[in-house]
Amino acid sequence: MDEQSLDELLLGAARALRRTWSSGLGPDLSPHDARALRVIGHHGPTRLGVVADHLRIAPRSATDVVDRLESRGLVERAPDPDDRRAMTVRLTEPGLVALGEVDASRREGAAQFFGGLSARERAELATILAKLDPRSD
Repeated sequence: MDEQSLDELLLGAARALRRTWSSGLGPDLSPHDARALRVIGHHGPTRLGVVADHLRIAPRSATDVVDRLESRGLVERAPDPDDRRAMTVRLTEPGLVALGEVDASRREGAAQFFGGLSARERAELATILAKLDPRSD
């Protein structure tokens, strides 16, 4: 049997973790929409360009995602107070509730996923992943 490369192992683990937490979202919210909800909730009110950047998608795609969330009453658009030509997006009260559920699902999924590791293994993994994350500089 061929040994898997580190990149394959890491990508496989990331996909498995995503499946674990996204299964708790239910049929009403896709993982992509949940990520957008988290970006808006943790950075909002914010412009659509910021949402697109954080999701690593084109601004037009971010508009589609925000349209879906807005149609469900989870976010709302408002004029940017610094530039009336621009719009910001923020969570509504139902959006805040949904974000709480998304965050809880992520925590529960992570606890389940990493539950098979000892405390020492989790600490070692955290150290290694932090070294690999360019944002942790």
